[in-house]
Amino acid sequence: MWPARPLAALMLTLGAVAAAAQTASRDDAVTLYGAWRDGGSFVDATSNRTLRLDGSSAWAISYDRSVDSSRQLQFYLSYQGTHLQLDPSAAVNPLPGANPAPLPMKVMYFHIGGTNFFDGPIGQGPYVVGGLGATLFQPGSSGYGDEVRPSMNIGIGYQATLGERLALRFEARGYGTLVKSSGGLFCAGGCLFKIEGDAVTQGEVQLGLSYRF
Repeated sequence: MWPARPLAALMLTLGAVAAAAQTASRDDAVTLYGAWRDGGSFVDATSNRTLRLDGSSAWAISYDRSVDSSRQLQFYLSYQGTHLQLDPSAAVNPLPGANPAPLPMKVMYFHIGGTNFFDGPIGQGPYVVGGLGATLFQPGSSGYGDEVRPSMNIGIGYQATLGERLALRFEARGYGTLVKSSGGLFCAGGCLFKIEGDAVTQGEVQLGLSYRF
């Protein structure tokens, strides 16, 4: 039979470890974002005119896992459904009387990065955020194919708690994608336009609801 004093010390130690584990676990979070994203352009290789992506709504989801008292590792997925404005005068072999509509385009970011809270504990106050990964451009028209390119994001935000587990996140992010294409971008046979580009940059503001666990 264990003496009472060592047993009490063991129970206190186990209680402290359990409390610390519970506290640490609540520094992990899942966040759903709604956003407005704008910017991003390519170039028509025939007319040398700029082809712009329309500004539109977007959404994102992130999983943030605590690293220490002020930093989190972030896994981030963001989606935008938009249109690429084309130059009808530069169409390759256009049909008589045809006026090509804007090209539907899905833009998806898959990034791994992190957050760093300025004022100490995770979950409160201002923070910086960023990540590296890939961008998927997915045209929604026949004759065009998907393109995957390396990309990054960087931003700044503020988190306000709504209780023990819920919080609001206000963020502004910028995205940069390295394209490096000289005229065959998205072309998978039957393309009406020759699109090229070096880099695509976009910016957005977003509001997120975060659940900590």
